[in-house]
Amino acid sequence: MAESDDPGGVETIWLNARLATLASGATGLGTIDNGALIARDARIVFAGPQDAIPADRRARARVVDCERRWITPGLIDCHTHLVYGGDRAREFEMRLAGATYEEIARSGGGILSSVRATREASEEDLIRSALRRLDALIAEGVTTIEIKSGYGLDVEAERKSLRVVRRLAEIRPVAVRATLLAAHALPPEFADDRAAYVETLAERMIPALAAEGLVDAVDAFCERIAFTPAEVARVFDAARRLGLPVKLHADQLSNGGGGALAAKFGALSADHLEYTDEAGVAAMASAGVAAVLLPAAYYVLRETHAPPVALLRKYRVPMAVATDSNPGTSPMTSLLLALNMAATLFGLTVDECLAGATRNAARALGLEADIGTLEAGKWADLAIWDIEQPAELVYRLGFNALHARVWRGQ
Repeated sequence: MAESDDPGGVETIWLNARLATLASGATGLGTIDNGALIARDARIVFAGPQDAIPADRRARARVVDCERRWITPGLIDCHTHLVYGGDRAREFEMRLAGATYEEIARSGGGILSSVRATREASEEDLIRSALRRLDALIAEGVTTIEIKSGYGLDVEAERKSLRVVRRLAEIRPVAVRATLLAAHALPPEFADDRAAYVETLAERMIPALAAEGLVDAVDAFCERIAFTPAEVARVFDAARRLGLPVKLHADQLSNGGGGALAAKFGALSADHLEYTDEAGVAAMASAGVAAVLLPAAYYVLRETHAPPVALLRKYRVPMAVATDSNPGTSPMTSLLLALNMAATLFGLTVDECLAGATRNAARALGLEADIGTLEAGKWADLAIWDIEQPAELVYRLGFNALHARVWRGQ
Protein backbone atom coordinates (compact mmCIF):
# COMPACT_ATOMS: atom_id res chain seq x y z
CA MET A 1 0.00 0.00 0.00
CA ALA A 2 3.02 2.26 -0.26
CA GLU A 3 2.91 5.23 -2.59
CA SER A 4 4.61 5.24 -5.97
CA ASP A 5 7.62 7.54 -6.34
CA ASP A 6 6.50 8.96 -9.72
CA PRO A 7 5.42 12.60 -9.15
CA GLY A 8 4.07 13.33 -12.65
CA GLY A 9 0.65 12.96 -14.29
CA VAL A 10 -2.90 13.99 -13.48
CA GLU A 11 -4.21 12.45 -10.28
CA THR A 12 -7.66 11.28 -9.24
CA ILE A 13 -8.33 10.79 -5.54
CA TRP A 14 -11.21 8.73 -4.22
CA LEU A 15 -11.85 9.96 -0.67
CA ASN A 16 -14.16 9.01 2.16
CA ALA A 17 -14.08 5.35 1.18
CA ARG A 18 -13.87 2.00 2.84
CA LEU A 19 -11.30 -0.15 1.08
CA ALA A 20 -11.11 -3.90 0.69
CA THR A 21 -7.60 -3.96 -0.72
CA LEU A 22 -7.21 -7.76 -0.95
CA ALA A 23 -3.51 -6.95 -0.64
CA SER A 24 -1.11 -9.87 -0.59
CA GLY A 25 -0.25 -10.80 2.99
CA ALA A 26 -3.04 -8.66 4.43
CA THR A 27 -5.34 -10.02 7.12
CA GLY A 28 -8.74 -10.99 5.74
CA LEU A 29 -9.78 -8.61 3.00
CA GLY A 30 -7.18 -6.03 3.90
CA THR A 31 -9.81 -3.50 4.91
CA ILE A 32 -9.15 0.18 5.59
CA ASP A 33 -12.14 1.88 7.18
CA ASN A 34 -11.34 5.55 6.57
CA GLY A 35 -9.51 5.04 3.32
CA ALA A 36 -8.53 6.77 0.13
CA LEU A 37 -7.12 5.72 -3.21
CA ILE A 38 -5.08 7.77 -5.67
CA ALA A 39 -4.60 6.93 -9.35
CA ARG A 40 -2.22 8.58 -11.80
CA ASP A 41 -2.01 7.73 -15.50
CA ALA A 42 -4.29 4.68 -15.03
CA ARG A 43 -2.19 3.17 -12.22
CA ILE A 44 -2.78 3.15 -8.48
CA VAL A 45 -0.16 5.22 -6.67
CA PHE A 46 -1.67 5.10 -3.17
CA ALA A 47 -4.21 2.98 -1.29
CA GLY A 48 -4.32 3.63 2.42
CA PRO A 49 -5.60 5.85 5.23
CA GLN A 50 -7.22 9.08 4.09
CA ASP A 51 -5.39 11.05 6.80
CA ALA A 52 -2.08 10.31 5.05
CA ILE A 53 -3.01 12.54 2.08
CA PRO A 54 -2.01 16.21 2.53
CA ALA A 55 -4.72 18.82 1.97
CA ASP A 56 -2.71 20.62 -0.74
CA ARG A 57 -2.47 17.39 -2.74
CA ARG A 58 -6.23 17.03 -2.65
CA ALA A 59 -6.56 20.59 -3.96
CA ARG A 60 -4.48 19.75 -7.06
CA ALA A 61 -6.32 16.52 -7.95
CA ARG A 62 -9.68 15.50 -9.31
CA VAL A 63 -11.50 14.40 -6.16
CA VAL A 64 -14.31 11.85 -5.96
CA ASP A 65 -16.23 11.64 -2.68
CA CYS A 66 -17.24 8.02 -2.19
CA GLU A 67 -19.60 8.88 0.70
CA ARG A 68 -18.43 5.87 2.74
CA ARG A 69 -18.98 3.40 -0.07
CA TRP A 70 -16.77 0.33 -0.35
CA ILE A 71 -14.09 0.02 -3.01
CA THR A 72 -12.79 -3.38 -4.08
CA PRO A 73 -10.51 -4.31 -6.94
CA GLY A 74 -12.40 -4.60 -10.21
CA LEU A 75 -13.84 -8.09 -10.50
CA ILE A 76 -12.12 -10.66 -12.70
CA ASP A 77 -14.00 -13.45 -14.48
CA CYS A 78 -11.13 -15.83 -15.18
CA HIS A 79 -13.00 -18.63 -17.00
CA THR A 80 -15.66 -17.99 -19.65
CA HIS A 81 -16.73 -19.29 -23.06
CA LEU A 82 -18.48 -16.08 -24.06
CA VAL A 83 -18.21 -16.36 -27.86
CA TYR A 84 -20.53 -18.88 -29.51
CA GLY A 85 -23.46 -19.22 -31.85
CA GLY A 86 -26.96 -20.38 -30.96
CA ASP A 87 -28.08 -21.71 -27.60
CA ARG A 88 -28.72 -25.07 -25.97
CA ALA A 89 -31.99 -24.54 -24.17
CA ARG A 90 -33.28 -27.83 -25.59
CA GLU A 91 -30.50 -29.68 -23.78
CA PHE A 92 -31.61 -28.08 -20.55
CA GLU A 93 -35.01 -29.66 -21.10
CA MET A 94 -33.34 -33.00 -21.82
CA ARG A 95 -31.40 -32.84 -18.55
CA LEU A 96 -34.60 -32.04 -16.70
CA ALA A 97 -36.02 -35.22 -18.22
CA GLY A 98 -33.07 -37.22 -16.92
CA ALA A 99 -30.42 -37.18 -19.67
CA THR A 100 -26.84 -36.90 -18.44
CA TYR A 101 -24.12 -34.57 -19.76
CA GLU A 102 -22.31 -37.53 -21.29
CA GLU A 103 -25.46 -38.95 -22.90
CA ILE A 104 -26.22 -35.60 -24.54
CA ALA A 105 -22.64 -35.26 -25.77
CA ARG A 106 -22.48 -38.77 -27.20
CA SER A 107 -25.77 -38.26 -29.06
CA GLY A 108 -24.33 -35.33 -31.01
CA GLY A 109 -25.51 -32.60 -28.69
CA GLY A 110 -23.43 -30.71 -26.19
CA ILE A 111 -20.34 -28.94 -27.47
CA LEU A 112 -20.83 -30.18 -31.04
CA SER A 113 -24.24 -28.49 -31.34
CA SER A 114 -22.57 -25.19 -30.44
CA VAL A 115 -19.81 -25.95 -32.96
CA ARG A 116 -22.36 -26.21 -35.76
CA ALA A 117 -24.01 -22.92 -34.79
CA THR A 118 -20.70 -21.11 -34.33
CA ARG A 119 -19.34 -22.23 -37.68
CA GLU A 120 -22.49 -20.96 -39.38
CA ALA A 121 -22.47 -17.58 -37.61
CA SER A 122 -20.74 -14.54 -39.06
CA GLU A 123 -18.15 -12.60 -37.12
CA GLU A 124 -20.67 -9.79 -36.63
CA ASP A 125 -23.29 -12.27 -35.40
CA LEU A 126 -20.85 -13.54 -32.79
CA ILE A 127 -19.93 -10.02 -31.70
CA ARG A 128 -23.57 -9.03 -31.24
CA SER A 129 -24.43 -12.07 -29.14
CA ALA A 130 -21.22 -11.95 -27.08
CA LEU A 131 -21.67 -8.25 -26.29
CA ARG A 132 -24.95 -8.95 -24.53
CA ARG A 133 -23.22 -11.39 -22.23
CA LEU A 134 -20.14 -9.23 -21.78
CA ASP A 135 -22.24 -6.16 -20.94
CA ALA A 136 -24.02 -8.06 -18.18
CA LEU A 137 -20.68 -8.90 -16.57
CA ILE A 138 -19.32 -5.37 -16.98
CA ALA A 139 -22.45 -4.04 -15.28
CA GLU A 140 -21.50 -6.07 -12.18
CA GLY A 141 -18.03 -4.55 -11.91
CA VAL A 142 -16.00 -6.95 -14.05
CA THR A 143 -12.91 -5.18 -15.42
CA THR A 144 -10.95 -8.20 -16.71
CA ILE A 145 -12.31 -11.29 -18.39
CA GLU A 146 -10.86 -14.42 -19.95
CA ILE A 147 -12.68 -15.71 -23.02
CA LYS A 148 -12.02 -19.13 -24.52
CA SER A 149 -12.57 -20.29 -28.07
CA GLY A 150 -13.46 -23.94 -28.58
CA TYR A 151 -16.72 -23.84 -30.52
CA GLY A 152 -15.05 -23.76 -33.93
CA LEU A 153 -12.69 -26.76 -33.82
CA ASP A 154 -11.10 -26.00 -37.17
CA VAL A 155 -8.53 -23.37 -38.05
CA GLU A 156 -10.88 -20.90 -39.74
CA ALA A 157 -13.68 -21.11 -37.18
CA GLU A 158 -11.26 -20.86 -34.25
CA ARG A 159 -9.59 -17.88 -35.95
CA LYS A 160 -13.00 -16.25 -36.37
CA SER A 161 -13.85 -16.77 -32.69
CA LEU A 162 -10.51 -15.41 -31.49
CA ARG A 163 -10.81 -12.37 -33.74
CA VAL A 164 -14.15 -11.70 -32.06
CA VAL A 165 -12.49 -11.97 -28.65
CA ARG A 166 -9.94 -9.36 -29.70
CA ARG A 167 -12.68 -7.12 -31.12
CA LEU A 168 -14.61 -7.20 -27.86
CA ALA A 169 -11.63 -5.64 -26.10
CA GLU A 170 -11.67 -2.82 -28.65
CA ILE A 171 -15.40 -2.21 -28.38
CA ARG A 172 -15.72 -2.18 -24.59
CA PRO A 173 -13.55 -0.74 -21.77
CA VAL A 174 -12.46 -4.09 -20.39
CA ALA A 175 -9.26 -6.14 -20.40
CA VAL A 176 -9.72 -9.42 -22.28
CA ARG A 177 -7.48 -12.49 -22.30
CA ALA A 178 -7.93 -14.84 -25.26
CA THR A 179 -7.51 -18.56 -24.66
CA LEU A 180 -7.39 -21.14 -27.44
CA LEU A 181 -9.51 -24.15 -26.45
CA ALA A 182 -9.51 -26.11 -29.69
CA ALA A 183 -8.91 -29.24 -27.58
CA HIS A 184 -12.50 -28.94 -26.37
CA ALA A 185 -14.13 -31.77 -28.29
CA LEU A 186 -13.41 -33.97 -31.29
CA PRO A 187 -14.92 -32.31 -34.41
CA PRO A 188 -17.15 -34.49 -36.60
CA GLU A 189 -14.72 -34.50 -39.54
CA PHE A 190 -12.13 -36.18 -37.30
CA ALA A 191 -14.52 -38.55 -35.56
CA ASP A 192 -12.58 -41.59 -36.85
CA ASP A 193 -9.08 -40.18 -36.50
CA ARG A 194 -8.35 -38.65 -33.11
CA ALA A 195 -4.60 -38.69 -33.66
CA ALA A 196 -4.93 -36.63 -36.83
CA TYR A 197 -6.91 -33.92 -35.03
CA VAL A 198 -4.42 -33.70 -32.17
CA GLU A 199 -1.64 -33.48 -34.76
CA THR A 200 -3.54 -30.67 -36.51
CA LEU A 201 -3.87 -28.78 -33.24
CA ALA A 202 -0.23 -29.14 -32.30
CA GLU A 203 1.44 -28.62 -35.67
CA ARG A 204 -0.94 -26.30 -37.51
CA MET A 205 -3.61 -24.57 -35.48
CA ILE A 206 -1.68 -23.45 -32.40
CA PRO A 207 1.35 -22.15 -34.33
CA ALA A 208 -0.78 -20.35 -36.94
CA LEU A 209 -3.12 -18.60 -34.52
CA ALA A 210 -0.32 -17.75 -32.11
CA ALA A 211 1.67 -16.19 -34.97
CA GLU A 212 -1.31 -13.95 -35.71
CA GLY A 213 -1.31 -12.64 -32.14
CA LEU A 214 -4.70 -14.12 -31.33
CA VAL A 215 -3.70 -16.38 -28.43
CA ASP A 216 -2.72 -15.49 -24.86
CA ALA A 217 -2.97 -19.05 -23.47
CA VAL A 218 -3.90 -22.60 -24.51
CA ASP A 219 -6.49 -24.72 -22.72
CA ALA A 220 -7.71 -28.32 -23.06
CA PHE A 221 -10.58 -30.44 -21.78
CA CYS A 222 -9.09 -33.55 -20.18
CA GLU A 223 -11.96 -35.96 -19.64
CA ARG A 224 -13.17 -39.37 -20.81
CA ILE A 225 -15.62 -37.68 -23.24
CA ALA A 226 -12.96 -35.27 -24.46
CA PHE A 227 -9.15 -35.71 -24.56
CA THR A 228 -6.83 -38.13 -22.79
CA PRO A 229 -3.85 -37.01 -20.71
CA ALA A 230 -1.51 -38.14 -23.50
CA GLU A 231 -3.41 -36.10 -26.08
CA VAL A 232 -3.45 -33.06 -23.82
CA ALA A 233 0.29 -33.44 -23.26
CA ARG A 234 0.82 -33.30 -27.04
CA VAL A 235 -1.15 -30.05 -27.21
CA PHE A 236 0.60 -28.53 -24.21
CA ASP A 237 4.03 -29.43 -25.56
CA ALA A 238 3.18 -27.45 -28.69
CA ALA A 239 2.03 -24.48 -26.60
CA ARG A 240 5.17 -24.50 -24.47
CA ARG A 241 7.41 -24.52 -27.55
CA LEU A 242 5.79 -21.21 -28.49
CA GLY A 243 6.08 -19.77 -24.98
CA LEU A 244 2.33 -19.86 -24.37
CA PRO A 245 1.00 -20.57 -20.86
CA VAL A 246 -1.51 -23.38 -20.44
CA LYS A 247 -4.69 -23.98 -18.47
CA LEU A 248 -6.71 -27.18 -18.04
CA HIS A 249 -10.32 -28.28 -17.66
CA ALA A 250 -9.50 -30.95 -15.09
CA ASP A 251 -11.34 -33.75 -13.30
CA GLN A 252 -14.83 -32.34 -13.81
CA LEU A 253 -16.68 -35.63 -14.38
CA SER A 254 -14.10 -38.17 -13.21
CA ASN A 255 -10.65 -38.34 -11.68
CA GLY A 256 -8.46 -38.51 -14.75
CA GLY A 257 -5.38 -37.14 -13.05
CA GLY A 258 -6.06 -33.67 -14.38
CA GLY A 259 -4.74 -31.84 -11.34
CA ALA A 260 -1.41 -33.65 -11.56
CA LEU A 261 -1.27 -33.14 -15.33
CA ALA A 262 -1.78 -29.39 -14.90
CA ALA A 263 1.02 -29.38 -12.35
CA LYS A 264 3.36 -31.31 -14.66
CA PHE A 265 3.05 -28.57 -17.27
CA GLY A 266 3.16 -25.68 -14.80
CA ALA A 267 -0.34 -24.58 -15.80
CA LEU A 268 -1.67 -21.22 -14.70
CA SER A 269 -4.76 -23.00 -13.41
CA ALA A 270 -6.70 -26.23 -13.24
CA ASP A 271 -10.43 -25.62 -13.49
CA HIS A 272 -13.51 -27.52 -12.21
CA LEU A 273 -11.65 -30.14 -10.08
CA GLU A 274 -14.74 -31.90 -8.71
CA TYR A 275 -12.95 -35.28 -8.68
CA THR A 276 -9.35 -34.22 -8.03
CA ASP A 277 -7.74 -36.32 -5.29
CA GLU A 278 -5.18 -35.37 -2.64
CA ALA A 279 -2.23 -36.32 -4.83
CA GLY A 280 -3.50 -33.99 -7.53
CA VAL A 281 -4.02 -31.12 -5.08
CA ALA A 282 -0.56 -31.64 -3.59
CA ALA A 283 0.98 -31.57 -7.07
CA MET A 284 -0.87 -28.35 -7.89
CA ALA A 285 0.41 -26.76 -4.69
CA SER A 286 4.00 -27.72 -5.44
CA ALA A 287 3.78 -26.34 -8.98
CA GLY A 288 1.98 -23.13 -8.04
CA VAL A 289 -1.16 -23.99 -10.03
CA ALA A 290 -4.30 -22.03 -9.08
CA ALA A 291 -7.66 -23.77 -8.69
CA VAL A 292 -10.63 -22.26 -10.52
CA LEU A 293 -13.97 -23.31 -9.05
CA LEU A 294 -17.02 -23.19 -11.31
CA PRO A 295 -20.14 -23.65 -9.17
CA ALA A 296 -22.69 -22.78 -11.86
CA ALA A 297 -21.71 -25.78 -13.99
CA TYR A 298 -21.89 -27.95 -10.88
CA TYR A 299 -25.38 -26.55 -10.23
CA VAL A 300 -26.71 -26.85 -13.78
CA LEU A 301 -25.46 -30.42 -14.13
CA ARG A 302 -26.90 -31.25 -10.70
CA GLU A 303 -23.61 -32.75 -9.62
CA THR A 304 -23.19 -34.09 -6.09
CA HIS A 305 -19.40 -34.51 -5.93
CA ALA A 306 -18.03 -31.12 -4.93
CA PRO A 307 -14.44 -29.95 -5.46
CA PRO A 308 -12.05 -30.83 -2.61
CA VAL A 309 -12.12 -27.41 -0.94
CA ALA A 310 -10.75 -28.74 2.35
CA LEU A 311 -7.73 -30.19 0.54
CA LEU A 312 -7.22 -26.98 -1.42
CA ARG A 313 -7.16 -25.11 1.89
CA LYS A 314 -4.85 -27.67 3.49
CA TYR A 315 -2.29 -27.31 0.70
CA ARG A 316 -2.87 -23.55 0.36
CA VAL A 317 -3.80 -23.70 -3.29
CA PRO A 318 -5.23 -20.31 -4.34
CA MET A 319 -8.92 -20.68 -5.16
CA ALA A 320 -10.49 -18.52 -7.85
CA VAL A 321 -14.20 -18.41 -8.68
CA ALA A 322 -15.57 -17.80 -12.19
CA THR A 323 -18.85 -17.98 -14.09
CA ASP A 324 -17.81 -20.55 -16.74
CA SER A 325 -20.36 -18.66 -18.87
CA ASN A 326 -21.17 -21.03 -21.74
CA PRO A 327 -24.24 -22.14 -23.71
CA GLY A 328 -24.58 -25.65 -22.30
CA THR A 329 -23.53 -26.21 -18.71
CA SER A 330 -23.34 -22.67 -17.31
CA PRO A 331 -25.56 -20.20 -19.20
CA MET A 332 -24.87 -17.56 -16.55
CA THR A 333 -23.63 -13.99 -16.84
CA SER A 334 -23.39 -13.03 -13.15
CA LEU A 335 -20.10 -13.32 -11.31
CA LEU A 336 -21.85 -12.14 -8.14
CA LEU A 337 -24.21 -15.10 -8.37
CA ALA A 338 -21.22 -17.40 -8.88
CA LEU A 339 -19.79 -16.08 -5.60
CA ASN A 340 -23.00 -16.93 -3.76
CA MET A 341 -23.01 -20.40 -5.32
CA ALA A 342 -19.39 -20.96 -4.31
CA ALA A 343 -20.30 -20.13 -0.74
CA THR A 344 -23.57 -22.05 -0.66
CA LEU A 345 -22.60 -25.14 -2.67
CA PHE A 346 -18.87 -25.43 -1.96
CA GLY A 347 -18.61 -23.87 1.49
CA LEU A 348 -16.24 -21.02 0.68
CA THR A 349 -16.09 -18.16 3.15
CA VAL A 350 -16.90 -14.57 2.18
CA ASP A 351 -13.20 -13.72 2.20
CA GLU A 352 -12.41 -16.72 -0.03
CA CYS A 353 -15.16 -15.78 -2.47
CA LEU A 354 -14.03 -12.17 -2.81
CA ALA A 355 -10.38 -13.18 -3.14
CA GLY A 356 -11.57 -15.71 -5.72
CA ALA A 357 -12.98 -13.00 -7.98
CA THR A 358 -10.04 -10.62 -7.54
CA ARG A 359 -6.57 -11.58 -6.29
CA ASN A 360 -6.74 -15.31 -7.02
CA ALA A 361 -8.52 -14.80 -10.34
CA ALA A 362 -5.66 -12.54 -11.39
CA ARG A 363 -3.23 -15.29 -10.45
CA ALA A 364 -5.21 -17.82 -12.49
CA LEU A 365 -4.60 -15.62 -15.53
CA GLY A 366 -0.95 -14.89 -14.75
CA LEU A 367 -1.81 -11.21 -14.22
CA GLU A 368 -1.24 -10.83 -10.49
CA ALA A 369 1.51 -8.25 -11.04
CA ASP A 370 -0.99 -5.82 -12.60
CA ILE A 371 -4.49 -6.45 -11.25
CA GLY A 372 -6.47 -8.14 -8.49
CA THR A 373 -5.58 -5.95 -5.48
CA LEU A 374 -5.64 -2.29 -4.50
CA GLU A 375 -1.91 -1.66 -4.27
CA ALA A 376 0.48 0.91 -5.68
CA GLY A 377 1.65 -0.03 -9.15
CA LYS A 378 -1.45 -2.00 -10.11
CA TRP A 379 -3.89 -0.84 -12.78
CA ALA A 380 -6.59 1.43 -11.36
CA ASP A 381 -9.39 -1.09 -11.97
CA LEU A 382 -11.98 -0.53 -9.25
CA ALA A 383 -15.50 -1.46 -8.29
CA ILE A 384 -17.35 0.94 -5.97
CA TRP A 385 -20.29 -0.58 -4.11
CA ASP A 386 -23.40 0.68 -2.31
CA ILE A 387 -23.05 -1.77 0.58
CA GLU A 388 -22.49 -1.64 4.32
CA GLN A 389 -20.22 -4.68 4.46
CA PRO A 390 -18.38 -6.80 1.86
CA ALA A 391 -20.39 -9.90 2.79
CA GLU A 392 -23.35 -8.38 0.92
CA LEU A 393 -21.57 -9.09 -2.37
CA VAL A 394 -21.74 -12.79 -1.62
CA TYR A 395 -24.96 -12.90 0.40
CA ARG A 396 -27.43 -11.23 -1.96
CA LEU A 397 -29.15 -13.09 -4.79
CA GLY A 398 -30.11 -11.32 -8.01
CA PHE A 399 -29.08 -7.92 -6.65
CA ASN A 400 -26.38 -5.69 -8.13
CA ALA A 401 -24.97 -3.21 -5.62
CA LEU A 402 -22.48 -1.64 -8.03
CA HIS A 403 -22.35 2.17 -7.74
CA ALA A 404 -19.51 2.79 -10.19
CA ARG A 405 -16.95 0.85 -12.19
CA VAL A 406 -13.51 2.30 -12.90
CA TRP A 407 -11.28 0.81 -15.58
CA ARG A 408 -7.73 2.09 -16.00
CA GLY A 409 -8.55 5.05 -13.80
CA GLN A 410 -11.58 6.16 -15.82
